[in-house]
Amino acid sequence: MAFDAFTAGIEPGGLRSKNEIKILICYLLNSIGVGLAKDDIIQTMQDNGLANYFEVADAIAEMADKGIICRDNNLPDIFALGDNGKIIAKQLDTALPPSVRNKAVGTAIRLLAEAKRERENRVEFVKVDQGYHVICHISGGDMDLMNISLYVPDLYQANMVKENFHRSPETVYRMLLALLTGRNDMAAGLIAHNTKK
Repeated sequence: MAFDAFTAGIEPGGLRSKNEIKILICYLLNSIGVGLAKDDIIQTMQDNGLANYFEVADAIAEMADKGIICRDNNLPDIFALGDNGKIIAKQLDTALPPSVRNKAVGTAIRLLAEAKRERENRVEFVKVDQGYHVICHISGGDMDLMNISLYVPDLYQANMVKENFHRSPETVYRMLLALLTGRNDMAAGLIAHNTKK
């Protein structure tokens, strides 16, 4: 394929053809089997240095105009494959190097897992006179297993608490449970395990 795409930010082995970028978008959406937001598609490509931001954004717009990918009626910022996109994904996936396919799908699966974790373990900010209460909800399916309220003086720290909580809500739950039940050995084990990461 001819190199006709901008290459700024592209790592060696990345995509330098507009058609390859479109094929990868089709392959990605077909492989994970669910729709993705435009920003998630772009992030998947950029996190791996697979394609230039502007090229991916242009490819998404062009593919949406042609019906290759379609917006979800209930969630307009989510794109899924149209019928033509499914055909492209099946017929042309071998045109992409396996390393590119694996990186893209791996990153998309990670993004979906993060989104699910954030959906199931909500964080609320409540503005108070001197700052914010950050309320972290640890979900047990249809009910909260635990929620924690923490005061922080500013929005920057509130966002930092939210980000760190979403990184591993299950660890927060296990650590608090260990401490509250007097299982210092379990708490020490969790600290040691997380220190190694």
